[in-house]
Amino acid sequence: MLQTWVVLTISIAYLLTMFAVAHYGDRRAARGRSVVRNGTVYGLSLAVYATSWTYYGGVGNAASTGYGFLPIYLGPTLMMGLGWLVLRRIVRISRRHRITSLADFIAARYGKSAALGGLVSVIAVIGIVPYISLQLKAVSTTFEIIRRHPALTSSTELGQVPMVQDTALYAALLLAGFAVLFGTRHLDATERNEGMVAAIAFEATVKLVALLAVGVFVTFGLYHGFGDVFMRAKDANLDRLFTFNVPPGTWIWDNVLAMLAIVLLPRQWQVGVVENTDERHLKKAMWLFPLYLLATSVFVLPIAAAGLLRLGNRVDADSYVLAVPMAAGQQALTLLVFLGGLSAATGMIIVETVALSTMVSNSLVLPVLLRLNAKLTRRSDLAPTILGIRRVTIVVILLLGYGYFRLAGQASALAQIGLVSFAAVAQFAPAVLGGLFWKGGTRNGTLVGLSAGFVVWAYTLLLPTVTDAGWISRSFVSDGPFGIQWLRPQHLFGLTGTDSITHAMFWSALVNVGGYVGVSVFGRPRLAEREQAILFVDALAEPTETRRRHGRVAVGELRELLKRFFNPAVAERTLHPFAAAPEPVGGGSDEADADLVNHVETVLAGVVGVASARILVASVVGDDQLSVHDVIGIIDDASEVATLEERHRLARELHDSVCQALFSMTLHTRAVELAVQKAGGDPDGPVARGLKELRGLTQGALSEMRASLFQLRPSALHEDGLAEAIRKQATAIATREGVTIEVEATDEHLSLGRRAEGELFRVFQEALHNSIKHAEPRQIAVRLGEHPQLSGALLIEIADDGRGFDPDARRTSGMGLSGMSERMARIGGHLVIDSCPTRSTTVQAILPDALDGVEPHPRQESQS
Repeated sequence: MLQTWVVLTISIAYLLTMFAVAHYGDRRAARGRSVVRNGTVYGLSLAVYATSWTYYGGVGNAASTGYGFLPIYLGPTLMMGLGWLVLRRIVRISRRHRITSLADFIAARYGKSAALGGLVSVIAVIGIVPYISLQLKAVSTTFEIIRRHPALTSSTELGQVPMVQDTALYAALLLAGFAVLFGTRHLDATERNEGMVAAIAFEATVKLVALLAVGVFVTFGLYHGFGDVFMRAKDANLDRLFTFNVPPGTWIWDNVLAMLAIVLLPRQWQVGVVENTDERHLKKAMWLFPLYLLATSVFVLPIAAAGLLRLGNRVDADSYVLAVPMAAGQQALTLLVFLGGLSAATGMIIVETVALSTMVSNSLVLPVLLRLNAKLTRRSDLAPTILGIRRVTIVVILLLGYGYFRLAGQASALAQIGLVSFAAVAQFAPAVLGGLFWKGGTRNGTLVGLSAGFVVWAYTLLLPTVTDAGWISRSFVSDGPFGIQWLRPQHLFGLTGTDSITHAMFWSALVNVGGYVGVSVFGRPRLAEREQAILFVDALAEPTETRRRHGRVAVGELRELLKRFFNPAVAERTLHPFAAAPEPVGGGSDEADADLVNHVETVLAGVVGVASARILVASVVGDDQLSVHDVIGIIDDASEVATLEERHRLARELHDSVCQALFSMTLHTRAVELAVQKAGGDPDGPVARGLKELRGLTQGALSEMRASLFQLRPSALHEDGLAEAIRKQATAIATREGVTIEVEATDEHLSLGRRAEGELFRVFQEALHNSIKHAEPRQIAVRLGEHPQLSGALLIEIADDGRGFDPDARRTSGMGLSGMSERMARIGGHLVIDSCPTRSTTVQAILPDALDGVEPHPRQESQS
């Protein structure tokens, strides 16, 4: 028998271990030696999806619906298969625009609408509160089951625990403290909560080990393998375990909801988008996370069968994972299972409340405060206010979750509560997916569709759960309001023959998508909406800044605005990239250009959200009416976008036609060479030499074409990263010029920003071309990595073994040295030339502070 004090002690020790892991992760991050910047930890952090519903409720669902438990595993697997299409776009956009939450994303897409961001925040909080109550229910129920062992306790008895003795209340307060401590340490929400992510990855490992342990014990300890347990279940007439006991419509909707949840749940957005440190980690997560789900689902049916065979209806099926090993006298395994369930619940609660607190503060509370209180925009320090809002929000949300658990959540199964929340966040799908792939979506369309879908969800799903708790008369559900039958929440407009989830999703999706598309098609988007639509839909293309400011503001005013949220050094560093020289940007009275104003707004968006950032910047800029010059500027912007789209179209057509033809020619030529050799032809004869020369020409032409396409489609630079782009360019030039080019570059995807990447790559290109054109070298060494003398500085070095020149001579102006120097100055770097007529040349492009927190992994390649 497990005594209460033992369970409490081990639980507290486990939570303290989690605190220690989080603290260790934060300390490592502060030293620039991150423990979470790899694809494995990223993939494990996504497993925060596997909550108590997956851990306990999957078995409970299988016990009644057989294979009906599978959608919660299949849906996310299908969505991860689309990760490179959907998630990559979202991560790219969020990083580029410093988007910190789902509400921020939707608001930014539709013209940076504060009203839209606030609506999304309200829906998210209301929709997720039942899900938080699910986790608290799991913690409380499993603790009571262990505490009352060996007695088998029904769910009705478990629901009668006094509040003072309720484990869920103390768990809620303890987890609120953890979330406040490790989830609101930074004001800038785009700064990674690396300690929290490390703890979530640790918890993911614990709950997986626990599930596998109980599965192995049941399958191979209590029985003799899968065949034995399934045969015994069949002999006991438990055939329902091996059939689909759900209607086809329910099966389809459950899969769709799980697919959308892996992206649209606030906690999934937090770990999958905000905490993503490298876009390339998605590639590993696309197979690692589905593999994790597969491992957690392998033993679901055996555990469900064992629970039905040994315990039957004496305990709730959701408790079989814990009750089966406990009934078998396996105390150590029971404790491990309890800790795994505690991990599943606490991980979800911590990340969910952190994500919701950012939403509420940035998209709901701050925009309202800034509009109602103009003095707030002039306060010298807003940071404590914002952090205070987030911390209070975390506590309030957890208390709301506990309140829902006490009043309405105890009578529902875990799976049912989870599906209610899944259906709520599914209302964001038209706005998010439509915003990613359709430029015609508008703010008004999104407001109408989202509002209508949410109202239908609340009426058809949320109200019936409240009715079950006794808040509203049951006649409201059975007879409809005022006895109007066609308004019955679960049979709306006479639709019958479906379960509650299918019924609710049919109507909510109909009004949501209908409102979004209908109002958007017949409405007229504002200029800001059209600009944002281009940036979002064409996210994988080279970004074009289209927004122009119409007011005037001094650099000093922007500096003071930044100082309200950052210390002076950080504020100066924010302005630094727009300096023409390494010195600080402008004086207090210098007028800021449009690029600088937009940059400041983007930085502030990471702190207060896009809507609040727009309000704050507008308060100092004071946008005026459009002038003739502004109209001309807008026309120029449209021309730039059209040119960019045409370049991408041309690049695609050339790749599909010319590149593929050259590649085919290379393969065919090689095949003919091998055929000639096999037929006994002279390997040094004219035919063999001709074929070899032809193959060399086609390979060279293919490299040239790929280099040209890179110029036409500069977004490839951002997709591949600076190091990979340099390698590709060096390969193309080496093939064309017959020069050996050795490249030593880091494998790390450097987060430099598209402007710095572009300028550095152009400097590299110019230096390489100059070397080949003027120095006539035989070998060129290219190095990309940290400067040996300047800590944190990025160095690109191009050194040749050809003839040098006098850098101070006038004739060298034709080599583009001044242009390269100007490029480096624009991004806060500088150019160093080491050469003279009697020896070779070395060109160094140096960008200070570019590698802070990045651990380089050199890789050397040679092209010739």
